Amino acid sequence: MRPTFPFFKPKEETDKSKIFKPSRRDFLKVSSLATGGFFLGITFQCSGPKGSDLIFAPNAYLNIDADNLITIVAHRSEMGTGIRTSLPMIIADELGADWSKVKIIQAEGDEDKYGDQNTDGSYSVRMFYEPMRRAGATARHMLLLAASQKWKVAMDDCYTENGMVHHTESEKSISFGDLVSEVQKMEIPRSEDVILKPFSDYKLIGKDIPIYDAKDIATGKAIFGADVDLDKMKIAVIKRCPVVGGKAISVNDTAALAISGVEKTVKIEGAGLPAGLDKPLEGIAVIATNTWAAIKGRDALEVDWDLGENKEYDSAAQLQEMLKSTEEKGKVRRARGDFEEAMNSASKTIERTYELPYYAHATIEPPAAIANYSNGKCEVWAPSQHPQWARGAVATALGIEVEDVTMNVTLLGGGFGRKSKPDFIVEAAILSKEMNGPVRVQWTREDDLHHDFYHALSAQRIRASLDGSRKLVGWNHHTVFPAIGATSNPAEIHPSDGELGLGCVDFPYDVPNIRIETHESKAHTRIGWLRSVSNIHHSFAINCMMDEVAEARSIDPINNALEMLGEDRNLSFKEELDGDFSNYGESIEEYPWETGRMKAVIQRVAKEAGWGQRLGGNKAMGFACQKSFLTYVACIVIAEKGDDGKIKVSDVHYAVDCGIGVNTDRIRSQFEGGAQFAHGLATSSAITFKNGKVEQNNFDTYLITRMPQAPKKYHIHIVESMEKPTGVGEPPVPPYAPALANAVYKLTGKRQYKLPFSI
Repeated sequence: MRPTFPFFKPKEETDKSKIFKPSRRDFLKVSSLATGGFFLGITFQCSGPKGSDLIFAPNAYLNIDADNLITIVAHRSEMGTGIRTSLPMIIADELGADWSKVKIIQAEGDEDKYGDQNTDGSYSVRMFYEPMRRAGATARHMLLLAASQKWKVAMDDCYTENGMVHHTESEKSISFGDLVSEVQKMEIPRSEDVILKPFSDYKLIGKDIPIYDAKDIATGKAIFGADVDLDKMKIAVIKRCPVVGGKAISVNDTAALAISGVEKTVKIEGAGLPAGLDKPLEGIAVIATNTWAAIKGRDALEVDWDLGENKEYDSAAQLQEMLKSTEEKGKVRRARGDFEEAMNSASKTIERTYELPYYAHATIEPPAAIANYSNGKCEVWAPSQHPQWARGAVATALGIEVEDVTMNVTLLGGGFGRKSKPDFIVEAAILSKEMNGPVRVQWTREDDLHHDFYHALSAQRIRASLDGSRKLVGWNHHTVFPAIGATSNPAEIHPSDGELGLGCVDFPYDVPNIRIETHESKAHTRIGWLRSVSNIHHSFAINCMMDEVAEARSIDPINNALEMLGEDRNLSFKEELDGDFSNYGESIEEYPWETGRMKAVIQRVAKEAGWGQRLGGNKAMGFACQKSFLTYVACIVIAEKGDDGKIKVSDVHYAVDCGIGVNTDRIRSQFEGGAQFAHGLATSSAITFKNGKVEQNNFDTYLITRMPQAPKKYHIHIVESMEKPTGVGEPPVPPYAPALANAVYKLTGKRQYKLPFSI
């Protein structure tokens, strides 16, 4: 199965969602997940990315049993976003369930049963909000009808609440469980007869609801990837080629096999070049009875590598080449007016370059996967964001049918896009087949940093031209970075339309002359998507430049942004692009770029943060804004200089318009975590390559934000909205670094053009 890129692929226009009563055959498929009672299937083919390789299939199931227990099958992967809570609670709220009696079960990875399960791109709630509501409303309709027939009263005089059907006039009530036998005999009502609740009647949606797994996580009962323990399971660690594309010439495993507990070494054939997004790297696996023996065995291996064509790769040198290329004319990807004429007649042109390094995902749980191959079939347990892709990759690697692979999804100790790639899962499957039994592949932190799918390094040059009245009349943005697609196809040497649609060609400001250009850049390592993808580097460059533009115009940065967004209107960009505008997989007509909504979040964050107040000489505010994953975000960072001269962030304010906020607790948590994630990208995190190898080894050299460095206070201001819900996992990241950089400038007088920077 091919991977789906949720921010690149357009959705299908037809909404084919439906509610159905599963057949006996369908029931048997998921009989381990429901023990009887009223069984309802939900098929989603709705708002969200689609590909021709995705089949029309049920995505989730709802079961109500005679004991009034409601079981909902969650088909998305939980990695701290709360999606395993938020989607089921939509069904439960529309149904009128007692949330304390709702049981959530994680679906296995199976597209025949659950359709698209890819948990990437901040689109799960956006994609499934309406179908989940309709599923709950359908079940509620049937329960109301059953109760009204039982009581011989009008259905409209009944309502559901806390797992009961109530009759308003007589005050009769009956549990859902006591109506199961009647509901089982009913046909599914016509969709036009099913009425959704008004938003004001919701008890869960729009409220703070703790994540379903919170207690198990806090008490250590939750099962993450490395927690799965099978009888007679072996542990494998792998010595992978340190340079992407390299091959093992010879191996001496004598010393490794002499270590107590080590049983075998196995060569894993790598894909070479291109490395691909779903294939393992070349490596020698050490298989042992325990993790420590496997690690010590790996240390004892002697491997002679042919490091291949990337053996002399130097990321610093490539970055300088990329910067130099931005001085030349590039491939024009968006054009409005005549930038050259605007620049030539301008009274002032500001020209700046911006540099960003590679970034690693650095999930707190390094990749781990368990596979058990036997008799031509393979069962897998893994923290996967994209279980169907993993299932297909395992089947291909083992030469078996997809139907012979069972994919169990554990909780993920962080994802950020890394665990959608199934290379580590394929490794486990290959080694399990070799051992004809269960094997866990365990990556160490060093493995994780050395062999990631990195966020691409980038170079940008922006020229902003002002006329005699200090109006911004010209904008020229050069951007260059290795494309994600180059990991599978080396011929892709320019960023894709989808990558440019992440904060670059969707430049929203009302400037009469715009030219956006890209340049060639080759990938020398594995490039992948990381939380908010190329919004990271585009937002940094654009928001830092806009702060300089405001200064050059002698206008407050907030007022500058509001003025340049222009009158409230919808933007499409299409007519100015040399290519497609992906709009995160959505129709631009259904999800337009609305300047009014962006202006509203800017005004809200300015008000809440007290923008414009006198802070004193040791404090300053910085501002940035970004629309990403269809969500409007404005950010103000308040930085403070201590007596030691070091700068810390005392407060960070976000205003966010994500449409209907399904679980406000999770929205705040995502923005708090997003600020910490972005703080590391801004101030400490960086991956560099020398002689083809990653120079960082662990969290001592690849620094993530610790508590002393983290912002001290978080203020998340959620705009109340009845617009369609959009994503919140990735939008916190892009505006934070430029807001911090702009605050640092106010404190120090020094502009920041390169990430990370020291504070």
